[in-house]
Amino acid sequence: MSTFHGTAAFHTLGCKLNFAETSTIARQLTDAGYDKVSFDDKADVYVINTCSVTENADRECKLHVKRAMKANPEGLVVIVGCYAQLKPEEISQIDGVDLVLGAKEKFNILSYLDDLEKTENEGIVHSCEIEETDFFIGSYSIGDRTRAFLKVQDGCDYKCTYCTIPLARGISRSDTIENVLRNAKEIAGRDIKEIVLTGVNIGDYGKGEFGNKRHEHTFLDLISELDQVDGIERIRISSIEPNLLKDESIDLVSKSKSFVPHFHIPLQSGCDDLLKKMKRRYLTKLYNDRVNKIREVMPDAAIGVDVIVGFPGETEEKFMETYNFLNALPITYLHVFTYSERENTEAADMEGVVPIPERKKRNKMLRILSEKKKMAFYQTQLGKTLPVLWEHENKDGKMFGFTENYVRVQKDFDPAFVNQIEFLNLEKILSDGTVSVLSSFESFLAKA
Repeated sequence: MSTFHGTAAFHTLGCKLNFAETSTIARQLTDAGYDKVSFDDKADVYVINTCSVTENADRECKLHVKRAMKANPEGLVVIVGCYAQLKPEEISQIDGVDLVLGAKEKFNILSYLDDLEKTENEGIVHSCEIEETDFFIGSYSIGDRTRAFLKVQDGCDYKCTYCTIPLARGISRSDTIENVLRNAKEIAGRDIKEIVLTGVNIGDYGKGEFGNKRHEHTFLDLISELDQVDGIERIRISSIEPNLLKDESIDLVSKSKSFVPHFHIPLQSGCDDLLKKMKRRYLTKLYNDRVNKIREVMPDAAIGVDVIVGFPGETEEKFMETYNFLNALPITYLHVFTYSERENTEAADMEGVVPIPERKKRNKMLRILSEKKKMAFYQTQLGKTLPVLWEHENKDGKMFGFTENYVRVQKDFDPAFVNQIEFLNLEKILSDGTVSVLSSFESFLAKA
């Protein structure tokens, strides 16, 4: 192990998968002798893990480079992640950036740091062609969280017309089941109560597990094995494509000792014409069937939905198809994305561009619908006694936690309950959109 005694700070933009990978890179540096510090502290190295999905990837990257330079003008700034793979030369021109590492290079960060010096010129770029990114690096996040994000899959072979993720992350490939189970056991050994399975397209798990394109195992195989790991209280599936979420997987979750009744299923549009233009691999009937299957075997499950507004060709009529479809579905909440043009995607050249103000209006309409759906779901959970996993956050003397089915609850902060699971009776919905709970004793009486 290196005897280096420097400091390193990390900031993550984007998805749970990025958090998992940042944690792995951070462990590499701490194992090599770096001390991890806050991103706003003076550090020798600042690592920023970027995202290409957000509309303002460039602005966000610049903002955090400035933060690093404010904390230490002499600190080395390293940019990794999806945006670094897509726009390496552009990022290298940002004042303060010293090193840009692409998808293949980011996990070799230590070898690039050895000879790196602060520069006033443009940063150094090490970025491969995305076709060369055909290997898998297992990752999981630990640290200040009650839960760990466990990466089981990377890349995507789908060709959705709006998406740059295959360009940023490469082909679909998976960790071996043995390695996933080993990582899960490590997490369990650290007294982390919840694991969130992450990847770009985790329903495609098994493809590329041993370096070939065959499916050696399936997603069902994976979750069946994980369900047998001792010491994990909860496993949550982050996001899974509707065409890859099979009845057998839903049934397993419904009977599982570890998997919680919570699904996040991307829809993107409730209009079949637009789903075809997006090159999604399902239509609304299949999506409707998936939601109803979940409701049939898990009536209290939380079901989250991704949806895009303002896609080219989305007329008012087609948008209302989406709105009405979502309004009728027994779902819990929405993640609403406003479509923005991406270079090197088919959709960027499509006709029927939706004006920006209209995109924003539709986004607002769906966010209001999401809030109504969530409150209606919360209402159905009041009076039930459910297990709550309490988190570390102390905000204005309150602590927060989630039930298995993703109801966010709060009570007066008590450090003794951090990272503990407590069975509590859900009392009422508060003005901030969280739910209050009765004390353990009151819950016991309510249950009795």
